[in-house]
Amino acid sequence: MRTTVAVVHAPGQDFAFEEVDLDGPRADEVLVRIVATGLCHTDITMRTMLPAEMFPNVFGHEGAGVVEEVGADVDGIEVGDHVVLSLRSCRACPRCEAGLVGYCDSSLFLNYLGMRMDGSTTMSRDGSPVFGSFFGQSSFAQHALAYADNCVVVDKSLDLTRIAPYGCGFQTGAGAVLNVLKPGPEDSLVVYGVGAVGLAAIAAAQAEGVATIVAVDLMPSRLEVAARYGAVGVDPSRLEPNDLGTQVVERVKELTGGGATGAVDTTAVPEVLRQAAQSLAARGQLVVLGLGAPEFPVDAIDLMQNGKVIRGSVEGDSDPLEMVPRLIELNRAGRFDVDDLVVSYPFAEIGAAIEDVTAGRIVKPVLVW
Repeated sequence: MRTTVAVVHAPGQDFAFEEVDLDGPRADEVLVRIVATGLCHTDITMRTMLPAEMFPNVFGHEGAGVVEEVGADVDGIEVGDHVVLSLRSCRACPRCEAGLVGYCDSSLFLNYLGMRMDGSTTMSRDGSPVFGSFFGQSSFAQHALAYADNCVVVDKSLDLTRIAPYGCGFQTGAGAVLNVLKPGPEDSLVVYGVGAVGLAAIAAAQAEGVATIVAVDLMPSRLEVAARYGAVGVDPSRLEPNDLGTQVVERVKELTGGGATGAVDTTAVPEVLRQAAQSLAARGQLVVLGLGAPEFPVDAIDLMQNGKVIRGSVEGDSDPLEMVPRLIELNRAGRFDVDDLVVSYPFAEIGAAIEDVTAGRIVKPVLVW
């Protein structure tokens, strides 16, 4: 079939709207008519990170839509179902069988290399391949091919525009708290970078009754949003200019009574990561979620003497087939109220959405056909 996509032709270029040929679903695939897709920082940065030979490419990995066709081998999904799309996993390797689907042995191929496992692409244009299958969906498109392992069937009464970000951004931030840190009311959490992922982490901490939540960000508008979830804001630009990193660490320690028991970083800025590690209490844990910095400085003596833990996390260690419904239920119960973070844009205004979220004017843009 022919469908319209937002395609990137070469590294660093803008999104362009064009028609491509999309394969019909194979036996293990699901054809989804996309209603809405969350715009994630990963979609923006991947345009510059991939090599030239992996273009043209279609991104988008927070899709939500309606199932239009189901492959013969797919169980549990029917035509007409409403679905939220998330990351892919093989569901058969030892890590997947242990519930660690974000660390699937085939994750790189299934989510990032732009093609099926047999090397074919799901899209083409004038007979030439168009790379896609991003997170097993490439949902910057009116139609996408997905799979049973990354399609989460949801109640048809739900607003797909509001829940599209549950497939990645909201799931990642909330999962870092609910699945990794698992704080109690007596614990403290500091989040560095309070965009959509960071605010989802803060919302999850509030849901768990965490007494002390600190948000660190340079944008006053985002700190104001964090305050609605009970977080105390720290704007590094308003601290004393001398040895700013030390000032941030000292302020966080002051607010958390000597150091945070848990921290989440979404910035991937080396200096911020260093501050986050230093601001931990003894045996505190830092979860690194940001995509960017290949390395950052660590005080090994501080790490060893205080038993601190620094670890990464894919999608907040979530299994989307379990986490997306869990977050939806928390939202229904009024304990994960992230609806107001979403601002919808017509898909044609993807450029404006990128500008607005980058400038901090909004938190979570969702593109709607």
